[in-house]
Amino acid sequence: MEVGVVKIAEDSDFKRLKTLIDDNTNWKLDFHKGEDTKVWTQSLPGCDFKMVKIYAVFHNTTSDTLFDVLHDPHYRSRWDMHMIESTEIGYLNPNNDVGYYSMTCPAPLKNRDFVLQRSWLDTGDEKMILNHSIHHKSYPPKKGFVRALSHLTGFLIRSLPNGCAMGYISQTDPRGKLQPWLVNKTTQIFAPKMIKHMRKAAEGYPTWKAMQINPNFKPWTYPEQTLESTRISIDDCIDSLKGSSSSLTKDRDDD
Repeated sequence: MEVGVVKIAEDSDFKRLKTLIDDNTNWKLDFHKGEDTKVWTQSLPGCDFKMVKIYAVFHNTTSDTLFDVLHDPHYRSRWDMHMIESTEIGYLNPNNDVGYYSMTCPAPLKNRDFVLQRSWLDTGDEKMILNHSIHHKSYPPKKGFVRALSHLTGFLIRSLPNGCAMGYISQTDPRGKLQPWLVNKTTQIFAPKMIKHMRKAAEGYPTWKAMQINPNFKPWTYPEQTLESTRISIDDCIDSLKGSSSSLTKDRDDD
């Protein structure tokens, strides 16, 4: 997957995700809490920002539940403490959608936002989610935000006898006027906290979902339900500012 390029995910993309998560060669273990939570980082040539990888065990949580938690946009506000807005722009096909996401950053930094293509695959034994940054003509950069870039973010969920295990990987450039060392350090601290919130969210999800008006609405699991959502075209995924001050070159925290 390439930033700005809309492409329906293929088997090779998911295979690459599994390789990145399973192969710890050239990764530095920065944090571990027993065998249940581990955080690695890896420096990349020509890039100031490290790639981050997490392994976490979720006891008494099924892989289906965790997959739902990561997908369900209405539940995310209950566990993502940094989220400002999460909007489903539409579906490219039943396993690829496009969305807008914005998040808070501590003052004096500007908040960040993303336009993301998300792809997923459920083989039963393994469940995978990928995303990367693209454009959409209806979601140009907004005043007060820096348009950050996800080069690759992915999840791999596998069932365990009494729960499930999740692998997570991210190469994200927050852009703006940020020192790389600060971003890298903050990410290492943020990762374990994210897992803590996700564990609590996963425990509460089945009860929460059962109380909703339509508890069986899960278009990421039931593709036929995507017919109720907006279908978008690849032709819509263009940089509306191309030819002027593009979102990929301008934004700064001190503007």
